[in-house]
Amino acid sequence: MIKPIVLYGNKILRQPCLPYNTVTQTDELVQDLWDTMYNANGVGLAAPQIGVEFRIFVIDLPDEKWKEVFINPRIIEYSGDDVIVDEACLSIPSMSAIVSRKDTIKIEWYDEYWTSHVEEFSGLKARVIQHEYDHLDGILYVDRTNIKYNIQMITSLQKLQRRDLDDMHIKYPVI
Repeated sequence: MIKPIVLYGNKILRQPCLPYNTVTQTDELVQDLWDTMYNANGVGLAAPQIGVEFRIFVIDLPDEKWKEVFINPRIIEYSGDDVIVDEACLSIPSMSAIVSRKDTIKIEWYDEYWTSHVEEFSGLKARVIQHEYDHLDGILYVDRTNIKYNIQMITSLQKLQRRDLDDMHIKYPVI
């Protein structure tokens, strides 16, 4: 089911998430994440972005032919070069900023069938995983950039906090 996406300024986006330990409702939550992410034309979505404070996120990178569910993930290692790329987020619509992230990570997680995985990712996969993983710890991409030099971003973030959304052209349900 498509859920409203929680916007910047909502306190759930700043709270560390709890471990997800219920097998009974995994299918429903995963489907809600997929439906909401696809409706908003995203490539990743974390549970707190739909108001659920559990450690779970989904990613679908069609160009990479890769789709995955991450339950209770834990990044074990960051390595490689620092790569600087423009990032955006469904919870901070109509904005983007330059963010530096490590090129390679090693992560352990459970998939939607509760199968345990440990794998190394690099490039775009590593970047999107790190972005979604940050959501589980109450971190947003704007925390990883130097926004004090970007007056337009500060103004837009203040509008989001006030829920002054008239000129943001958001095409998906939000709260």
